[in-house]
Amino acid sequence: MSAADRPHTVPIPSPNLLAASLTSISSLVFLQLSSRVFTFVLNQALVRLATPQTFGTATVQFELLLSTTLFLSREGVRTALLRQQKGVTPDLVRNISLLPAYVGVPISVALAILYSVTSVPAVRAQPYFHLSVSIYALAAAIELAAEPLYIRAQNELRVDVRVRAEGSAVFSKTLVTFFGLAFASSEWALMAFAAGQAAYALATFVVFWNFCGRSTRYVLRSVTRDDHGHKKVTYFDGELLQLSGAMTAQSVVKHFLTEGDKLLVSRLSPLVDQGGYAIASNYGSLVARIVFQPIEESSRVFFSKSLSTLSSSKEKDNEVLKTAVQLLSTILLLFTHFLLLLVTFGPPYLPLATALVLPPQYRQTSAPSILGAYLFYLPAMAYNGVLEAFFASVCTPADLQAQSRMMAGASVSLVVTTIGGSRLLSVGDTALVWANTASMAVRALYAWRFVRRYCAARGQPTLIGWKGLLPPMGVVVAFVAAAVCTRWSAAAYAGVKLSVFAQKGHISVGGVCLVGCLLACYAFERRRFAGTVAVLRKG
Repeated sequence: MSAADRPHTVPIPSPNLLAASLTSISSLVFLQLSSRVFTFVLNQALVRLATPQTFGTATVQFELLLSTTLFLSREGVRTALLRQQKGVTPDLVRNISLLPAYVGVPISVALAILYSVTSVPAVRAQPYFHLSVSIYALAAAIELAAEPLYIRAQNELRVDVRVRAEGSAVFSKTLVTFFGLAFASSEWALMAFAAGQAAYALATFVVFWNFCGRSTRYVLRSVTRDDHGHKKVTYFDGELLQLSGAMTAQSVVKHFLTEGDKLLVSRLSPLVDQGGYAIASNYGSLVARIVFQPIEESSRVFFSKSLSTLSSSKEKDNEVLKTAVQLLSTILLLFTHFLLLLVTFGPPYLPLATALVLPPQYRQTSAPSILGAYLFYLPAMAYNGVLEAFFASVCTPADLQAQSRMMAGASVSLVVTTIGGSRLLSVGDTALVWANTASMAVRALYAWRFVRRYCAARGQPTLIGWKGLLPPMGVVVAFVAAAVCTRWSAAAYAGVKLSVFAQKGHISVGGVCLVGCLLACYAFERRRFAGTVAVLRKG
């Protein structure tokens, strides 16, 4: 049997899954940091080359089309296959991993047609609009063709492959888009963004194909099973397929909550404000993409691999659960410190930051006010991401249905709050961010209650609690003092020109306060974190 025809086996988790997961986090953070620094520099050029109308169309509407196609096609399968048991026949798992590639083409075509015919005339009138939409649909199909390869690399904890793939893809996308905007006429602006996305998809596929594409066949393989003396031919593992379907169904609601802001902005706001919203969300979510996304994804892998394969030994189960919950508590505590940093230093220094970063044509849009709301949205997103990663790793189909009902209610509240805030209170697109913040907080609280119930049901009701998420009083006092000092400084420099030189005194106050807060964290919490690290290393 040739290597190309030999089926790959179900990956066996590493003996030290936690170490592999922590390595995954650090590698992905490094990838996101290096790629985002590179793209941030080039994006500063992109937003100056593209008009707010073009930038809004590409980064709000086209990105919404792309993310909807990818999310609906692969999210449920990707999450379900992380929870596969060791005894599942490899070909049955492989067949399920092919489903995103199969359904990706019809979904991408259908959504592209639906978007094209429902877009407002001002959007459709832009040069090469329909061709750009077609290229985005093709890019989505190419990226979904790499999904079986991605799933294999993810299950084998081959973080290095993903780092190469995403690094190459981000580099290709940004470079192609930049050259398209810089050297082509303005009427080709949308095509430049479309070509960049196509380059991203091709780079992703090529790297994953070089990893395991030659041993992968995009054809379903039948498996013959013995069912009470009768031979039965099947193509999918029933339990995994059912879980994939349940998670895919839930992903419709979850995707609306995640991307509902873009959907509502694309329908309620003029193109100029869509450009302002796009640049603000890009800057505001920079931290989320660099830090939160790698932590969430690596945590989901660790929780899925460890908690879905608990042994029959209660003592061993308790140790596995303790390690997982200890990791979750540590991440949540770090996010609490991040919340304190944003609330303390964000508002006093946001006007200076926006004056330095935002291009002049975007300062009169909704971008500055949206960035202010992001100071509270980012912590809510962080808490929700890691808590839902734990939930997705251990939930049953009944749990998914209950969460879907909660998310449906949150979706209705999101729409009502957004329309009411933008039209009745005249807060514009900022209402979307505040509504999303409230929605994320509700989802995080729901997942938190689930974690508490999950631990209690396994005889560990005190394993996680609110006190574990709060820093010591000395740290809180340091941040409160810093907040008072920085706001006094901001008031003193209120009429001063917004430049680094003119605001150097205000910046110095912030730097001193930041150092004081960090020293307080070290003085009051070094033993706590040292103990946590010791437990995690033991686990």
